[in-house]
Amino acid sequence: MFGSKKQPSIRSLIGEGTTVQGTLRFGDGLRIDGEVQGDVVANPDDTSILVISDKAKVVGTVKAGHVIINGTVIGPVESNHLLELQPKARIQGDVRYESLEMHQGATIEGALQRISPASGGTAIEDKPALKLLAANDKK
Repeated sequence: MFGSKKQPSIRSLIGEGTTVQGTLRFGDGLRIDGEVQGDVVANPDDTSILVISDKAKVVGTVKAGHVIINGTVIGPVESNHLLELQPKARIQGDVRYESLEMHQGATIEGALQRISPASGGTAIEDKPALKLLAANDKK
């Protein structure tokens, strides 16, 4: 599913100790080790990757194709491909995703909503994304 597209290169870096204020738009890949006070939005026409490291903080909307978070985001997050939440991830805001990978220790204070790739990013509300079956429930 994800192996069919080549992952873009990370071409930009917001370094540790750097603070950016305002909307940040990018193509390809971006890594944030510093702080962004504003929205971080990938070009919707490009395949994109955004890495928010364990030292980073974003206060604003985060929107990209493949998003990896191990730092703090205060605001909504939207990933139209894969959202990876590493152990130190802290999100205060609603989260929309196509696919989600969440490690133990990551926290979200907000609503989780799966989006459908076939419907152009609209939310799926009528079916649960995951159903767990305990070993004792097998028949």
